[in-house]
Amino acid sequence: MAGPAAGPVAGTARAEAAAAPLSRVEARRLARASRPGPAVLVSRFLGELFITLGVVMLLFVTYQLWWTNVRAHAQAGDEAHQLQDDWASGKRSPGTFEPGQGFAILHIPKLDVVVPIAEGTSKTKVLDKGMVGHYGPGDLNTAMPDAKTGNFGLAGHRNTHGEPFRYINRLRPGDPIVVETQDEYFVYKMTSMLPVTSPANTSVLDPVPKGSGFTGPGRYITLTTCTPEFTSKYRLIVWGKMVEERPRSKGKPDALVS
Repeated sequence: MAGPAAGPVAGTARAEAAAAPLSRVEARRLARASRPGPAVLVSRFLGELFITLGVVMLLFVTYQLWWTNVRAHAQAGDEAHQLQDDWASGKRSPGTFEPGQGFAILHIPKLDVVVPIAEGTSKTKVLDKGMVGHYGPGDLNTAMPDAKTGNFGLAGHRNTHGEPFRYINRLRPGDPIVVETQDEYFVYKMTSMLPVTSPANTSVLDPVPKGSGFTGPGRYITLTTCTPEFTSKYRLIVWGKMVEERPRSKGKPDALVS
């Protein structure tokens, strides 16, 4: 009879022993053993740090590649509408323009580009607002479109902030480039391109721009932007030659009629 009862009694004893309260020394030893070690703490910290940095970088990239374009397109669109309204109402007069002031609209039909042109190439006042900037007085002082001879020099972002010149590398000889002003349309035909040059090479904006293939005075346009994409290490240059000066009273030029 004693044999069968031994098992349950022994099991009860072990359970009671396990349930007995720990001594202070044993409790402390158990608590220390359950704490994460220095290596675990460091790995947790680094993991949280990398996650935070990743989120911050993702937000920054989203801001640069998406939000700056949204904001710049809105600002440029507002400026273009305001220009056209002022022209229609006679509020603006041709002449000298203040830095940052819009005075014309650039059309590149092949690229679906319609963007205001403002005086100067300030990033904050012009380029970062999605507009194209004219190298005017205090800059490199290139000619206006209505000058009898000269080179109308423009700068624009290739990436972010509206990126109006992102795809100008796709232009080919003969593609139209149109500058619309209060009184006239100036139609240029793309003639040549310089894929890469130094930012210090300002001769591309000379009255007879070096490297353009032009051999004498004329009425030219130069588009400048950064290259390669998402860098500002070099410059990409596109040149064109004026082929038509058309009063607005005669309607849009063929290049803008589709």
